[in-house]
Amino acid sequence: MKLEILDTTLRDGEQTSGVAFSAPEKLSIAQKLLEEVKVDRLEIASARVSDGEFECVKKVCAWATESGYIDRIEVLGFCDNGASIDWICRAGGRAINLLCKGSEKHCTAQLKKTPEEHWADVRKNVLMARKAGLSVNIYLEDWSNGILHSPDYVTKMVETLSDLPIQRFMLPDTLGILAPHQTKKLMRQMVQTFPALHFDFHAHNDYDLAVANVLAAAEAGCRGVHTTVNGLGERAGNASLSSVVAVLNDMLPEVEVGVVEQSINSISRMVESYSGIATAANTPIVGENVFTQTAGVHADGDKKGHLYINALLPERFGRSREYALGKMSGKANIEQNLKLLGINLSDDDMRRVTKRINEMGDKKEHVTIDDLPYIIADVLHHEAPSDRIRLLSYMVSTAYGLHPQAVVKLEIDGQAYEESATGDGMFDAFVRAVRHIYRLKLGRTFPWLTNYAVTIPPGGRTDALVQTAISWEYEGKVYRTRGLDADQTEAAIKATIKMLNLLEMDR
Repeated sequence: MKLEILDTTLRDGEQTSGVAFSAPEKLSIAQKLLEEVKVDRLEIASARVSDGEFECVKKVCAWATESGYIDRIEVLGFCDNGASIDWICRAGGRAINLLCKGSEKHCTAQLKKTPEEHWADVRKNVLMARKAGLSVNIYLEDWSNGILHSPDYVTKMVETLSDLPIQRFMLPDTLGILAPHQTKKLMRQMVQTFPALHFDFHAHNDYDLAVANVLAAAEAGCRGVHTTVNGLGERAGNASLSSVVAVLNDMLPEVEVGVVEQSINSISRMVESYSGIATAANTPIVGENVFTQTAGVHADGDKKGHLYINALLPERFGRSREYALGKMSGKANIEQNLKLLGINLSDDDMRRVTKRINEMGDKKEHVTIDDLPYIIADVLHHEAPSDRIRLLSYMVSTAYGLHPQAVVKLEIDGQAYEESATGDGMFDAFVRAVRHIYRLKLGRTFPWLTNYAVTIPPGGRTDALVQTAISWEYEGKVYRTRGLDADQTEAAIKATIKMLNLLEMDR
């Protein structure tokens, strides 16, 4: 059975606090959802909201008409004696989702009307919309409370309206109150009572059950479900498009869903950017961490037979599996990353690289695969050739209006030396303090710094690694050293100590 996906990111999703899409943003989201993600229908706005919204809808409808998608564009309207109908028609729309009251309490308390009076209004607006050339779907707002607490009202309402040219009866769990077993029972009741009608289900996520309720409604025979990208929506939001598609494809294979899974991650990133609402790192399917194995035992299990991999393969959604690098990284994590880079290390080198990554993780530094070549180079190829000079301690400080200061304590051939200095920057102060030790305590000249470059690993993160590459000149010879650390000054200091040990070896 084909199950329609209506995405309402541009209408219900925009009811997220602080979210307002501009006209170009709304158009680009609509284009991507229909052309690439291939949802079946889009609800793009509420009628009569503002002049700006009218211009947005005009732009989307103009594009949809030209591109052949206009019959898949829908706008929420109201029983307002034709005002919403006129607004939608002037904007170029061809479908109205008419908001009605799906519970007796909403009908009598909010509208102050009898059920019969309200149903007469609905009938009037449906016929007006059809006369204006619009196709009509109706929302039974608060249906979940209505079917639980005033079931006769709901049944009588649908019976009364069933003879009208209404394409879909859309049943919202407006306040997100249903549990999956209730959703399945109540939706099945609607489908069995009115087998000729098309029912949609519209979930809200107040109890974090929206996706589970969508699955239950689909199992019960509804023919359409509503989603938003990243689960945007009022209060706790709506059912997330990414999770709904994955759940339906994997857990209800008898239902056909036309959404292109490969495009889900890119639309998630687009909406995240335009809405300003960040997606949590552990959000299923689209979260930053959901395809990342952290524990070494998991990476080892994947290496030995995909033991920690389920049906949610990242490639389905345009993503790839990653193995985290940090304090919990084992040999297998690093091997998996090195395999992607085409790098092989001996067991001894692997132990040294693993130790460095674990140490960085203990300091809460985030390490990525792009950092690995830098770490390997630093650990294996640029370690100090001797330990004749050791940095025992140092302090660098800076304050507004004052020159940075440094206090440095070095051990040289077993003897400790301490000096202080000021400089134009913290690293400059550090170098001057070391130069004082060499000139005043040892009677030696100190190399001159000839080049200083700072880089961040391509694709890496600035909170993980900074590499300094420093060139020094001493008695006609150039020494080039590198340091790697999360802190730029610390990285430069590491490079300096390496240079001093190289110099001592030459002496």
